[in-house]
Amino acid sequence: MAHWLVKSEPFKYSWDKFVEDKQTFWDGVRNYAARNFMKAMKKNDQVFFYHSNEGVEIVGIAKVAKEAYQDPTTDDEAWVVVDLKPVRKLKTPVTLAQVKADKRLKDMALVRLGRLSVQPVTDEEWDVVMELAGEK
Repeated sequence: MAHWLVKSEPFKYSWDKFVEDKQTFWDGVRNYAARNFMKAMKKNDQVFFYHSNEGVEIVGIAKVAKEAYQDPTTDDEAWVVVDLKPVRKLKTPVTLAQVKADKRLKDMALVRLGRLSVQPVTDEEWDVVMELAGEK
């Protein structure tokens, strides 16, 4: 199973709204690298939900409910979405400052590729973030 991180600005789509919706398709991705990561996502892969711009923290865990398919918000066949379902809120959110301060996470895409809205997370990075969240 692979791990991922998706970003959303809370004023546009927050963790609480995601939980209320129970499932959503992850649309609006218009970056080829992020799109390719979405195409690589498999059903039941685990996904960190990150609040960007305000809050700047990993707040919850989701899972891939449906693999990549044509983005219904555009006719351009280049773009895809995946369906995500919330799993649970983290005990303690993990801030970007915490991620950047932890030497074990220095190579994490969240640090290196800060603007990318969908990104991979290694198993080791996942475990460190879970530890920082008080989940281990």
